[in-house]
Amino acid sequence: MIAAAAVCARAATEGDRARCIALLKESHVAARFPWPFRAARADALFRQHLADPSACCIVLDVGGVAQGLLMATVFDHPFGAGLWAKETVWYVAEKYRGRGAIRMLDAYEAWARGKGCVTIGMASLATNDVAAIYERRGYAAAETHFLKSL
Repeated sequence: MIAAAAVCARAATEGDRARCIALLKESHVAARFPWPFRAARADALFRQHLADPSACCIVLDVGGVAQGLLMATVFDHPFGAGLWAKETVWYVAEKYRGRGAIRMLDAYEAWARGKGCVTIGMASLATNDVAAIYERRGYAAAETHFLKSL
């Protein structure tokens, strides 16, 4: 068992790149997306979230290894509602879910506050509904998206 002190949520670094791409692949499989995983796209997504000052990539560090990632961006809401933070992806390897994942949410919320956001958003896939976690933290359902493959 890993000691609690060896688990933290922190900003990702370039050294986390390969592990984060692997986590993005696990996330893709878990979500049961109908399109193939593309490592080059995952790599570009990771690099974008590291380089863009209006984006973040937070990892769940367990004993020095990223076992989860939460990527998000800040945008100026088009209806004049101020700055919003929106999650791009949140995934934690199954073995490491629990309190560590909540540390990631804490870090994301602190990051969004630090960026001056007035609203923060999270998504929940139909294949992995985690709405109860969000509701316990004060999030409220706002929209349901429907997708159709063409």
